[in-house]
Amino acid sequence: MLLSEIAAKLNLEFKGKDKEIRGVNTLEDAREDEISFLANPKYLSLLEKTKAGAIILNPDLSSKVETALLSSNPYLDFARTVQLFAKPQGCFSGQSDLAFIHPTAKVHPTANIYPFVFIGAEAQIGAKTTIFPGVYVGEKVKIGTDCVIYANVCLLAESKIGSKVIIHAGSVIGSDGFGFAQSQTGLEKFPQVGRVVIEDEVEIGANTTIDRAALGETRIGKGTKIDNLVQIGHNVKIGQNSILVAQVGIAGSTSIGNQVILAGQVGIAGHLTIGDGCRVAAQSGVGKDLPPKTDVGGSPAMPHKLFLRSSVIIPKLPELQKKIRYLEKKIVELEEKLEE
Repeated sequence: MLLSEIAAKLNLEFKGKDKEIRGVNTLEDAREDEISFLANPKYLSLLEKTKAGAIILNPDLSSKVETALLSSNPYLDFARTVQLFAKPQGCFSGQSDLAFIHPTAKVHPTANIYPFVFIGAEAQIGAKTTIFPGVYVGEKVKIGTDCVIYANVCLLAESKIGSKVIIHAGSVIGSDGFGFAQSQTGLEKFPQVGRVVIEDEVEIGANTTIDRAALGETRIGKGTKIDNLVQIGHNVKIGQNSILVAQVGIAGSTSIGNQVILAGQVGIAGHLTIGDGCRVAAQSGVGKDLPPKTDVGGSPAMPHKLFLRSSVIIPKLPELQKKIRYLEKKIVELEEKLEE
């Protein structure tokens, strides 16, 4: 693809001679027929060493390179450039005779169904959706258009998946929530009879689990992105365009707002409300509601600035303890002298 074509597709100005671009790469590894990007000034020194044929960067840095695409958001525009060159995974098209498709299921003729897929009774598969081997699609599951369901995903009964959804390998959508009632003889199972709803343009990472609701719905809002190994409990509601990083765990019946960021290994207790725009630092434990646009960190979670100040003090605590004990001893000695 010519550099001028890339610039036109991204609506960017380009500087230098037009040339053919065959791929994308990092500044360190790019060749003369590849394009790279600079978004972080930390890597400014790499501009002198890179062999990249073109670089996407901020207009303020245009004088440092011969050939460039000028962008106010180089990372975003590089992501869009990668989309132009990325090849979809998979090598199969059509609907394999080795897949089981229940007679009452409705599969669009343009859907790609790999071998060893199971599609249950009354399930619906939309146009141009691709389902990889080993996927289980339960009864009355609905999958929209242009979805990609990677290998060994389980979509259990009555789950509803929107359009342009990507679910990575090994994820389980619609498994039973963790619901039990105490009895004199032990724990009685509370049947989980709700469902999971995944709205459009959601991406779900590998080996993530999203439990069906006990009653009603567990819902993931449009455009939300979920990393690998995330656990979402029953009846959780997550808003639009939120980000959940790896190993986040959310207990049942909690509501997460729009554009919320939960960093890695964050734990959220049940029956809470996390407002729109909240950001929770990695490994934090949230045990109470958070108003919109609140930044917190630590376990238990506290205002993020307070958490940072506390984090600086923690390594000094042993030395501070010694000083306190010394001062306490001196106070006792002074009190004894005064009593004399």
